[in-house]
Amino acid sequence: MDNSMYKKLGISDSVLGFCECVLGELSERFKKIDETAEYNQLKVISAMQKNRVNAACFAATTGYGYDDVGRDNLEKVYADVFGTQAALVRPQITCGTHALAVALSANLRPGDTLLSPVGKPYDTLEEVIGIRPSRCSLREFGVAYKQVDLLPDGGFDLDGIRAALDDTVKMVTIQRSKGYQTRPTLSVERIGELISFIKSIKPDVICMVDNCYGEFVQTTEPSNVGADMIVGSLIKNPGGGLAPIGGYICGTKECVENCAYRLSAPGLGQEVGANLGIMPAFYQGLFMAPTVVSGALKGAVFAGLCYEKLGFKCVPNGTEDRFDIIQAVELGSKERMVAFCRGIQAAAPVDSYVTPEPWPMPGYDSDVIMAAGAFVQGSSIELSADGPIKEPYAVYFQGGLTWYHAKLGIMMSLQKLFEQKLITL
Repeated sequence: MDNSMYKKLGISDSVLGFCECVLGELSERFKKIDETAEYNQLKVISAMQKNRVNAACFAATTGYGYDDVGRDNLEKVYADVFGTQAALVRPQITCGTHALAVALSANLRPGDTLLSPVGKPYDTLEEVIGIRPSRCSLREFGVAYKQVDLLPDGGFDLDGIRAALDDTVKMVTIQRSKGYQTRPTLSVERIGELISFIKSIKPDVICMVDNCYGEFVQTTEPSNVGADMIVGSLIKNPGGGLAPIGGYICGTKECVENCAYRLSAPGLGQEVGANLGIMPAFYQGLFMAPTVVSGALKGAVFAGLCYEKLGFKCVPNGTEDRFDIIQAVELGSKERMVAFCRGIQAAAPVDSYVTPEPWPMPGYDSDVIMAAGAFVQGSSIELSADGPIKEPYAVYFQGGLTWYHAKLGIMMSLQKLFEQKLITL
């Protein structure tokens, strides 16, 4: 193809040549990603048709939001897409961490124990749970926490989990994605096996899955394999890059009703909560999500293979199956992390001129560098990269509303490293 526009954007012949060689190996991988996207697209259309989505669903509501047809119908669509009894999908949920905090606090009571059988949760949940002391944490309200770490090979410590499942354990939280760790992401199949094992020991325990970054990556979701709740953010995969805010909780009727009472107020639940005119973005974002996720997945596969060929440890590696949109690359130094993120920022349509610097971001225990030139602030289905400035100096790349943008971002990251002589092509 004509590479003149890449050159205009600052990509050198050396980087172009290297990337063209890598792309030559990816046609079969990309074909499989497209097949998954096609299946999921049809699944979303089927749910929208079943629930008779129409123009009335896009009307704005204000104030209390009573009788909000679009909001209520969207929640039925989400429940059908994810195969659950009920769903809570609201712009009043500010982010993924907020959605998880609502789900946890709504279904746990003083004296209960929360168990994580997959090791330490994502950094921002540490304060929600109270692993790191924080005001209004679950710990302050008398909820205990236990965790069982994964085995060195990434497997589940079944003996440890069995021992931890005592009478006080009310809920199990399973993080699908790796977060700021370099462990493998959990496939839907592995999550199903874990839930089946846990419920064989304690059938009444609530199994919640943090589904962030994993929606539409496979043709099934954790809710199809036994999860009582799945939780995520609309400015990640299911919002399709169009949702300007929001989160979702899908699950059993009882769990979701509890979440609604916690989000609004006891006695009010799902009856209140105006949509403020953003229903079209929520519906269309969900409609676009399977295609947008496929572009992000292609970018992750491309990134993994590029950096693996340069000798860096990548999780997952260049040939492994993908179960979320995140590509972790252990760059080995702060300088490489900064150069990588500056490359991603330079490829952005928004704020491309900004220079990312590490900073003490709220909710994290070390400085974090973030690159994101997004139309929606903090949207990680849009092209972004970030990571804590600490060993093993791993950067986490994700997103790209189109494959072509994700491709440019990776090429620009390589360009910045190449220019600073931090890699050799």
